[in-house]
Amino acid sequence: MQDKFALPIYWSDHEDIAQELYEKFGDDFNEAKIYRIRFTELIDWVLTLPNFKGKREESTEGHLEQIQSAWVYEWRDNQD
Repeated sequence: MQDKFALPIYWSDHEDIAQELYEKFGDDFNEAKIYRIRFTELIDWVLTLPNFKGKREESTEGHLEQIQSAWVYEWRDNQD
């Protein structure tokens, strides 16, 4: 469900995207699995996030690498 009060998210909002992905997938993906995700798959997942306003053609390899790294840090922060 989209939160009408949440700020829009764009490709450069790596940490926000990573947090959303962690909330969506939880511990289904560990560090190794996150780094093995195909960029085409990652783009599709990001585009479906609530409040995401970026466009597919605006994504870059750099954005996707930053998102993966931020997602790994988010995953690590949530491990006991």
